Amino acid sequence: MPFKKQLSEKITKENFTRINNDVNGNPRYVIHFLDVLSDLENYDSNFTIDKKYDLALKKTKPYGGKKFNNKLLGGGIVFSTYNIDDLANKINALK
Repeated sequence: MPFKKQLSEKITKENFTRINNDVNGNPRYVIHFLDVLSDLENYDSNFTIDKKYDLALKKTKPYGGKKFNNKLLGGGIVFSTYNIDDLANKINALK
C-alpha cells in the first residue's frame, strides 16, 4: 500500500501515506526515505542504510521532515502540511 514510487520516478502526492493528524489537528503524511534520495545516492555502495536515512532526513528537514518511528511504516519521513503537491515539488527539486 504505502511507498509506491520506483527509482527515477517523479514524486507525486500518491507516494505519500496519510496518517493521523498531529496534536494540533494538522494533517500528516509519510514518505519512505529512499524516495527522496537521488538514484546516485540510492545506488552508492559507500552509503549504509543508516547513512542514507540520515542524508534523507537532512535533505528534508528544511521542509519540515522528521523521523517517523512506527513499525508499520519503518524508514519513513513525516511531514505536517496542508499542501502536499507543493511539498512533492520541493522534494523533487532536491534530487
